[in-house]
Amino acid sequence: MKKSLLFIVLVFAANLASAQFDNSAIENRIRPDSAATGEVHFNFYNLNFVRNYEYTNKFHDGYTLYGTQLQPELVYYAHPNLAITAGAFIRKDYGHNGVYDAKPLFNLKYHKRNLTLVFGSLEGSTQHNYIEPLYDFERQLTNPVEYGTQLLVEREKFKLDAWIAWQHQIYVGDNAKEEIIGGLSTATTLSDVNGWKLSLPAQFLVFHQGGQIDVLKSIPISTMFNGATGLKLHKTINRNVREIYTDNYVALYKDLSPDKRRAFNGGFGLWLNAGAITKFGSIVASYWKGNNFISIKGMPLYESVSYNLYDQGYTQSARNIISLRYAYQKELIPHLYLDVRFEPHVDLDNTDKQLQFNHSFFLTYKENFRLFRAKK
Repeated sequence: MKKSLLFIVLVFAANLASAQFDNSAIENRIRPDSAATGEVHFNFYNLNFVRNYEYTNKFHDGYTLYGTQLQPELVYYAHPNLAITAGAFIRKDYGHNGVYDAKPLFNLKYHKRNLTLVFGSLEGSTQHNYIEPLYDFERQLTNPVEYGTQLLVEREKFKLDAWIAWQHQIYVGDNAKEEIIGGLSTATTLSDVNGWKLSLPAQFLVFHQGGQIDVLKSIPISTMFNGATGLKLHKTINRNVREIYTDNYVALYKDLSPDKRRAFNGGFGLWLNAGAITKFGSIVASYWKGNNFISIKGMPLYESVSYNLYDQGYTQSARNIISLRYAYQKELIPHLYLDVRFEPHVDLDNTDKQLQFNHSFFLTYKENFRLFRAKK
């Protein structure tokens, strides 16, 4: 059965964008600009969000995220190939006193031809373009800031995002473990003829928890791997139905720790999708078949081990979830973007087959203002 399903994926299954909605409107990319060399700009980014989970299951708690993010940044275009930024990330949750989270943002970006090197705060979260079982979209709202080093390659037929992020730094004698995560996401266009586009995605994440200068010697080194690959087939149609597609992946999990203490040492998943992008919105039908699958940063709904508040540690080897997701996305006025999503699903392993859903509302404003030309 497993071999048959794998064969179906490889035969019928894909650009770097995964089997998810277009997230470009809620992303904020700053790059060197030869036309602005010597200038200082103010980049303003504001994401307002509501994301509500009407869930009653053992793998994903039901709750609501409601608030706003601000990312004001100063950008100095020091050279046609170099931009230096400094700013802050601020998150305000409604119904919570004060600011929930605040972090400094610094980075240096070198860009030449199709290559970009980032050092500091990364172009992270949804901008890595992982599938949702590997990287949860919600992290764009709760943990979007990553610090480290990133290499981006953006060619017409090949795209790459290779990165490493330091999650927790420790010092001599700390009562904590250091944590580091890194990964790679690529997409190669195999064929692009008469509106038909066939592409091969490949992506992975590695998480490591360890260190030699902490005092927690009883806690062993921990290393996890997640990966995914498959095929994507897209067809451009017309103005009303702009595109139809099928994006299909095989996902893997492996515990690489010397001392294995997790519920499962390895597992896999199939992530099958078929969808359409129309003038009335985007719709995609998805099926997830997981077996002993544990994710480093993925959506909890697709895992075989629960981290729910009242079901911590509950395991279910086989996971079968079918969903039908819809999104309406529009630029209302210049620089202001609306994004509304409705995502119902059914857990086929649940005896009552109860329909559950999450829905989201995003309003994003982002603009770049020229302040002045730096004196030399």
